[in-house]
Amino acid sequence: MSQKLTREAESLLPEMVTLRRDLHACPELGNSLPQTRARVLADLETLDLEFRLSEKTSSFVATLKGARPGASVLLRADMDALPMPEDTGLEFSSRQDGAMHACGHDAHTAMLVGAARLLSARRSDLAGQVQFFFQSGEEGHFGAKICLAEGLLDEGPEPAMAFALHVETRLPVGRLASRPGPLMASADVWTIEVKGQGGHASMPHDARDPIPAACEIVNALQTMLTREIHAHDPVVISTTKIRAGTTNNVIPESAYLMGTLRATSEHGRRLAEEGIHRVAHGVSVAHGVEAIVNIEHGYPVTVNDPNAVTRAQRVASGLLSEEAFIEMPHPVMGAEDFSYVLDRWPGAMLFIGVRPEAVENPHPVHSNRMLLNESALSIGAALHAGVALDVLSDPAVAMRPA
Repeated sequence: MSQKLTREAESLLPEMVTLRRDLHACPELGNSLPQTRARVLADLETLDLEFRLSEKTSSFVATLKGARPGASVLLRADMDALPMPEDTGLEFSSRQDGAMHACGHDAHTAMLVGAARLLSARRSDLAGQVQFFFQSGEEGHFGAKICLAEGLLDEGPEPAMAFALHVETRLPVGRLASRPGPLMASADVWTIEVKGQGGHASMPHDARDPIPAACEIVNALQTMLTREIHAHDPVVISTTKIRAGTTNNVIPESAYLMGTLRATSEHGRRLAEEGIHRVAHGVSVAHGVEAIVNIEHGYPVTVNDPNAVTRAQRVASGLLSEEAFIEMPHPVMGAEDFSYVLDRWPGAMLFIGVRPEAVENPHPVHSNRMLLNESALSIGAALHAGVALDVLSDPAVAMRPA
């Protein structure tokens, strides 16, 4: 079965490459992807699928119902691009100024369409259903969260497991990487406004200078991390913007700091958030100024179910080789809104190798020069289909109620 699935996926590669390149040339941003959705729906219209379109986003679910009742599996691909220029020189480069598929979502979408074809061809043998979730707004626009709140994924039995793939340009084709437990970090944005009293730069004693307090806060946040949070529960606080003052001889009334907080556990996230408030207010009081702290919560920690990772590893070994799967020693600090799906149902995200051939130092995702090896699309399609078949054919997987 594994060899047959692999051969069939390879036969679909030209179609997946065409779709991926069409999407790459016409990237769209956020939760409004009308051209992208229309293009993907057109590729799926010949299959025996039931479609549910999101009313609040361009996301949609295509459901394949097997010949017999059984469990449900959710497979997800994100479809949105990034607001950035493209400098790859590809003949199918972005035709939209300021937009680029630099995170591989075009490839994710093509792989899931390929999986839909592979599984549709096996409909008569399927017990249960597969939900193909094509999602908008992953790049910071909370697409998955909106769809879950909207109830887009609520029809039919709940998924027994959910899976997603993400390209990795530094990983060779034919290799997959993941880990049980925390896979990716949470991502929150914080701001601190330090309010003092302006004055003449020659007479700082007559003012309340917010700049020294702001500078001390930046350093104190790093010390707080090392003294408050366990070293094996990684948390990263980065100050990415400082704004204060207008000219050389004026002490400004306020200084503004901005940055991100990333954590690999909800415990570490909470401790760091409390620490940001405490440090900002404590340092400000010591300097006789005031701190106003705001933290905007972003995506939560992406946590893989250990059983789902083991299942995906077994499928990958059958499709590729025993050495194909790499267990990651630690999480990555990027964030992913598939975390909302995994908060609700057990499942896993895996990184799939798409390293370009003969490239010594490939550009990472989110680079304006990011490239990928399109031969990996067939592997992704086969893996999606393989994990779905593995779950649905397992008598130990209980059917979840609708």
